[in-house]
Amino acid sequence: MNMRIVSTVDEIRNARLILDGTVGFVPTMGFLHAGHLALIRRARDECRHVIVSIFVNPTQFNPNEDLAKYPRDLKRDFRLIEPFTDLVWTPTPEIMYPQGYQTWVEVETLTSPLEGAARAGHFRGVTTVVAKLFNIIQPTKAYFGQKDAQQAAVVRRMVRDLNFPIDIVVCPIVREADGLALSSRNVYLNAEQRKAATVLFRSLSAAKELYEAGERDAEKLRAKMKTVLASEPLAKSQYVSCADYDTLDELTAIKGKALLSMAVVIGETRLIDNFVLAG
Repeated sequence: MNMRIVSTVDEIRNARLILDGTVGFVPTMGFLHAGHLALIRRARDECRHVIVSIFVNPTQFNPNEDLAKYPRDLKRDFRLIEPFTDLVWTPTPEIMYPQGYQTWVEVETLTSPLEGAARAGHFRGVTTVVAKLFNIIQPTKAYFGQKDAQQAAVVRRMVRDLNFPIDIVVCPIVREADGLALSSRNVYLNAEQRKAATVLFRSLSAAKELYEAGERDAEKLRAKMKTVLASEPLAKSQYVSCADYDTLDELTAIKGKALLSMAVVIGETRLIDNFVLAG
């Protein structure tokens, strides 16, 4: 496969025009890992063509977050995805947000809890850049990871509300052997912190075991996750949630599909993880 790399809006639009048949799109911020590759392979299996974007989107980072040090390695990324990808788009912030830019896309209620409460303005940046990517690339299907569960829910809502003719495919979390969810930010962890980071998976697993044993009291599941997290001295939890899968409203009793999720800081690294309870 001859993978083509482009950077401008005109280049990606012109390259997209000559692709016939279904197009699968995987938006990324680069520094790719096996989780990203699983999305790209899924797109390759289901679509005739695959487009990947690599863009570290500045508008979804708050001023005190890690935009400047976010890991980047384009040459490595290109090498990893070349066997599966037709087109790679690598726009710059100046291309995506030219001087005088002033238009934003916002999903309201669904962005309020969880990541939205912890990272003010984050989802406005996410939905705006994803809407722009969708408008420019016009894919048949777009692929997102379950690890960013709220992001996936917000994108699904945006697509429905704005009538994008795109099928959103959410793919399972890819994990290390000890359960840690793959993330580009895992590179920030030192050896001691990396070992401590397994507490996210262990706390989610403990709550899931309660659920599978018949527990449907959501507060008891939240309490179980908090207890396991508290057993790890290096872990500082930001939130622990047992919410409705679609609305993200916190539950009292689990009656259908639910989402267990959390954000935890280990050292200076903020990690998120989740399990879906099928209902």
